[in-house]
Amino acid sequence: MNKFKKNKQYYKFCLYGFFKNLKFFEPFLMLFFLSKGISFLQIGTLYALREISINILEIPTGVIADVLGRKKTIMTSFLTYIISFIVFYYSTSYALLLLGMLFYSFGDTLRTGTHKAMIFDYLKHNSWQSEKVAYYGHTRSWSQLGSAISSLLAAGIVIFTGNYEIIFLASTVPYIVNFMLIWSYPAKLDGPIHVEKSLSIKQRMKILYANSKQSAKADQLWKALFNMATFQGYFKAIKDYLQPIILLAVGSTIILTDVNPDRKSTLLLGLVYFAIYILSSAASRYANHLMLWLGGSEKTMNYSLIIGIFMGLLSGLFIYKSMAGLAAVLFVLIFIVQNIRKPVGTGLVAEKVENEVMATALSIQSLFDSLFASVLAIIIGFLADRYGVWQALTVVGLIVLFLVPFITLKTKFKANNY
Repeated sequence: MNKFKKNKQYYKFCLYGFFKNLKFFEPFLMLFFLSKGISFLQIGTLYALREISINILEIPTGVIADVLGRKKTIMTSFLTYIISFIVFYYSTSYALLLLGMLFYSFGDTLRTGTHKAMIFDYLKHNSWQSEKVAYYGHTRSWSQLGSAISSLLAAGIVIFTGNYEIIFLASTVPYIVNFMLIWSYPAKLDGPIHVEKSLSIKQRMKILYANSKQSAKADQLWKALFNMATFQGYFKAIKDYLQPIILLAVGSTIILTDVNPDRKSTLLLGLVYFAIYILSSAASRYANHLMLWLGGSEKTMNYSLIIGIFMGLLSGLFIYKSMAGLAAVLFVLIFIVQNIRKPVGTGLVAEKVENEVMATALSIQSLFDSLFASVLAIIIGFLADRYGVWQALTVVGLIVLFLVPFITLKTKFKANNY
C-alpha cells in the first residue's frame, strides 16, 4: 500500500512527464535521418554528438542552473528544445542536423536530473523518502503513457501530411505547455539547485568517493552505477534500430495488403510504439512490485541486465534468419526491461548514498551511460553500413555481455523495504 498522497503536485509531476514525452518525432527519428540521405555511420555520429555534448555541456549548464534555479533552468531547457525542433524542421544538410542535435543536447543537459531532484526533495519535505521507487515509478508511467499517445498522433500526422519534418513542428506545442506547467510549480521546489552540477567530473567523483569510502556499501554503489549505466548506454545505442526492423517486417506482413507501403509502415510503426509505451508505462508503475517479488533491487537489476542483453543478441539472429517480426517483438521487450530497471536502479542508488550526494551519484551514472552510448552508437553505425544491422547488433551485444561479470551486484536474502 502506497503511503504518499496523490495530491495536486503529484498530478503536476505526472503531467510534466506526460507532456515531456509527447515527442512526435521519436518513433520516426531514424527514418527521418535516413530520408535525409545520410548513412548509418553519420546517424551514429549524430547520436554520439548528443551523448558527448551532454557530458561537455553539463558543467556550463550547471553554472546556469546555479544562477537561475531549478524552475527557470527547466523552463530554459524547453525553450532550447523548441529551437532544436525548429532547426530539424528546416534542416536540409548534415550540418544543420548536427546543429539541431547540439541544441537538443543543451536542452537535455539542463533538464535531466533537475526535475528528478525536485521530486526527491518533495518526497523529503513530506517524509515519503521510503516511497522513492513507487512514487518515481508512478510519475514515469505517465511519461510512458505520453509516449504511447504521441506514437499514434505522430503516425496520424505523418500519414496525413506525407512527410516527417512536420512532426518536429508539432512537438513544440506540448513543450510550450510544459513550460507553463513548470512555471506553476511552488517556489519551495526551486532550490537550492545542486551546486555539484557546476563541478568538474573529477571533482564530482572525488566527492562521491569521499562520501562512500567509509561505507561497506561503497563497492556495491559503484557496481550499481555501472550496472545502470551499461544497460542504459546499450539501450540508447540500439533502441532506434527498431524503426528499420519494422520496415523489414512490413515487407513480409500479410495485413493491410491494399494499403500504400509507406502508409502501412507508418501506421505499423505508430501502433508498435503505442504498444511499447503502454507496456512500458505499466512496467514502470509496477516495477516496485516486481522488485519485491524477485527478492530485492539487486536481483532485479542483475536478472534484467542479462535478459535484456540476450534479447538484443537474439534480435540480431532473427534478422539474420529473415524473421524481422520476431526481432521487433524482442525490441519491444527490451523497452519494457529498461522501464523496469529505471525506477528500481534509481531507488537502489538512492538507498546507497546520502541525500546530499545522491544527485552527484546519479549525475556520474548519467555521464557513464552517455559515454558508453556514444561509443556503441558509432560502432553500431559503422558495422551496420559495412556489414548489416544484424551483425552490428550481435557485436555490440557481445561487448556488453563481456562486461556483465564485472557489474553483477551482490544480492541479499531479503527484499529491500522501500
